[in-house]
Amino acid sequence: MNTTAPASIPTTRALAWCLHLLVIGLLALAAGRAVTDDDPQAGWVVAAAAACGLVYTAGPLLPRVSRSRPAAALWLAAVGTVWLVLLALSADGVWVAFPLYFLQLHLLARRAALAAVAATGLAAVAGFAAHQGTFSAAMAIGPAIGAAVAVAVVWGYQALYLESEQRRHLIEELTATRADLAAAQHTAGVLSERERLAREIHDTLAQGLSSIQLLLRAAERALPGTPESAARYVEQARQSAVDNLAEARRFVAALAPPALEGTTLAGALERLCATTSARHRITARFHLTGDPLPLPTAHEVALLRITQSALGNTVRHAKATAAEVTLSYLGDHVAVDIVDDGRGFDPCHLPVPDPEAGGFGLAAMRARVHAVGGALIIESTPGHGTALAAQLPLTPSAENDPEARP
Repeated sequence: MNTTAPASIPTTRALAWCLHLLVIGLLALAAGRAVTDDDPQAGWVVAAAAACGLVYTAGPLLPRVSRSRPAAALWLAAVGTVWLVLLALSADGVWVAFPLYFLQLHLLARRAALAAVAATGLAAVAGFAAHQGTFSAAMAIGPAIGAAVAVAVVWGYQALYLESEQRRHLIEELTATRADLAAAQHTAGVLSERERLAREIHDTLAQGLSSIQLLLRAAERALPGTPESAARYVEQARQSAVDNLAEARRFVAALAPPALEGTTLAGALERLCATTSARHRITARFHLTGDPLPLPTAHEVALLRITQSALGNTVRHAKATAAEVTLSYLGDHVAVDIVDDGRGFDPCHLPVPDPEAGGFGLAAMRARVHAVGGALIIESTPGHGTALAAQLPLTPSAENDPEARP
């Protein structure tokens, strides 16, 4: 590890205090043995041990020692110098070499630390041999083993510390990623719900309000000449308002459309055609082909809303006199076709949707049919009417959906 010291955490602080106590204890041992053994140089030994302790104590009190390698190297050199004086005075100073190994490995770069440990070990062996007046291999074993143990312990601890830091960073990144993902999912959910609300509002409330507006205009034109017709238009507008109020309440409660309650999709489409014919100057006819199959609620709602939107566009924009709505069960898919004899349009040159003028219908229909895995096909030519087909697949999972309606 090439940093000066790991970050201060409870474990590192505990190890540091253990090392401090070990150094002070070994220095006290050397000084105490010199006094108890009546060493003629006991005074000098005590003074050298005290000086070594003072120099050593200055290190933890100086912030630069733990932050700067040059400062740490100078402090270690001062401690080593005083220790060499103690070693020259007493053989017991050899024991202080062991905590010095840990200091050098902890504060110096790896190569410099190895060189310092080797030099300290050689000095310890040489000093002890000088005090004994002889040299043997056994004298080198102790300092060598101590150096090996110190290297193994410090490098092992540093490897564990690095791995712990990497895991901490990974956990932080994972936590940040999870937070970003949660925010993205929340945003996506909000956008999806906003899109769903826009489709529902367009296909229900907007269509209903447009129908009410057309009926009231018709009532206005009928007055004062034909009050009976005006009253009929007003009554139809009132009924449309009642129906849309029910739609709004179910819409807020996120339930199925009231048009599908207690009836089949075919029944709901037939009633829609009858209501459209009664309220507007257009003849809307319903046709059913194939054998009806149970559909998931999402499929039924999508087909009903698309038909509502298509007929609404026909009434408002196409100036058509007739519209044909066909619900077809074709084996592997179900389709709704809406064909009118209106003025048609160019599908390649649609107006840009505008909050005031509208133009969101086809985009909403496409989004709705794509949301349930279907396809929307539009064929129209100016002056020759419009044909719209919404096709949804009938997969086995859809046919067996528990929410399917008969």
